[in-house]
Amino acid sequence: MHIVRLFSTLLFALPAAAFAQASASDPTGASAQGDVSVTIYNDNLALVQDVRQIAIPSGVSKIEFPDVSAQIRPETVSFAADGASIIEQNFDFDLLSPAKLMEKAVGRTVTIIRTNPATGAEMREQAKVLSVNGGAVLQIGNRIEVLRDDGLPVRVIFDRVPANLRARPTLSVTVDSARAGTRPAAIRYLTPGLGWSADYVALFDAKAGRIDVQGWITLTNNSGTAYDNARTLLVAGSVNQDRPARYAPVRRTNIRAAGTETAAREQLGDFYLYPLAARTTIAERQTKQVSFLDVQAVPAKAGYAYDNAWLGSFDEPQSARSVVSFSTSRSGGLGDALPAGTVRFYMKDASGAPQFIGENSVGHTPMGSELALSTGDAFDVKVKPVVEQRERLSSDKWRSHMRYELTNARAEPVTVDLTQSGLDFIYDDTRIVSESQPSRRVNSNAARWTVTVPANGTASVTAIFETRY
Repeated sequence: MHIVRLFSTLLFALPAAAFAQASASDPTGASAQGDVSVTIYNDNLALVQDVRQIAIPSGVSKIEFPDVSAQIRPETVSFAADGASIIEQNFDFDLLSPAKLMEKAVGRTVTIIRTNPATGAEMREQAKVLSVNGGAVLQIGNRIEVLRDDGLPVRVIFDRVPANLRARPTLSVTVDSARAGTRPAAIRYLTPGLGWSADYVALFDAKAGRIDVQGWITLTNNSGTAYDNARTLLVAGSVNQDRPARYAPVRRTNIRAAGTETAAREQLGDFYLYPLAARTTIAERQTKQVSFLDVQAVPAKAGYAYDNAWLGSFDEPQSARSVVSFSTSRSGGLGDALPAGTVRFYMKDASGAPQFIGENSVGHTPMGSELALSTGDAFDVKVKPVVEQRERLSSDKWRSHMRYELTNARAEPVTVDLTQSGLDFIYDDTRIVSESQPSRRVNSNAARWTVTVPANGTASVTAIFETRY
């Protein structure tokens, strides 16, 4: 029997005196925070700065700061108050709960109250808590008893809240003050549990060749604490954090060409800043959205793309990817830098109602960039790559004959970006000795043809490669 399941059936009570002792961290009271500023980064990290008016006595004393983040990184805390120096700091992260009360009561005596379901009569017994490993084991008089999860009403009475068990996450600071008096006391710390990303809603009109884009900041708080009436600043970019090294896959950015234009936004070093216009309360376990971009009639075009792995050959045609391309430039584009996030595309049906057609991610994108985002697999546009022949020219040289058959069942011509990748799979001296139409080398590993496929028609591309494999 799990201890949390057992405790969910018990009723707990504390005498009024115990609540008086814990009033400083009353979970139903107003927030103890002061003037709060929160700077939130993309990678599950935030900087919290909190200035409170505190009555600090002269000499050595302890100051408590309830309502800090439950995930505070104590090693990042700094404290500042005029005329006071810090001696020691502690973070009390054991929060008040039925399970924690029982854990802290091990070795102590509590009062057990059982209610007779038939008569309503109560019976009180003194019990010593022996263990709470998987269930509460009690010594009542000369017998040992295990509290059972049998649905019968049982209350456990505690005489006080155990030391260091808080209703709210609390930072306590021991300071030495040269004078007594009320003054601003500031704490600053880093915490995970707060993060944000960008979400974009894009309405695409393929016939008109344009796109309307709304950008939303999506802010999520899972830090264990609310931030009341906070000045909020969002930082777009990935700050380095000293974490254990681990393999990090290369993120797909969907940037076809990186821009070279500077956005008209405040910058902090190499990061762009997105301040919220007004103070806001960031509630615990809340997702909040704020608009930051609204652009209409941006030029955009539909296209198709297909990437073929080295020596990829299929008996059946494969779907090309549907792609929407547009720019973030000031002239003829969105005119802004884009924080990393997800773009969700919609298109109007025959009745004029917007319908979802797919989504894709973007990385942090400079202004002036060219983006090409896939929305899904095409229904009517197919590609069938075929290895027609493999010739061994020498002990370490091969010649590969490739044919790519493209079909289009749409009533209008389409353009397909056909890419052959894997050209430096082992060696980087692959050559294209002949091709039916010119390609361009994307990099040492890939060549790309831009192929026009007529309406309700077909097209073919052939190429001969010489490789050392």
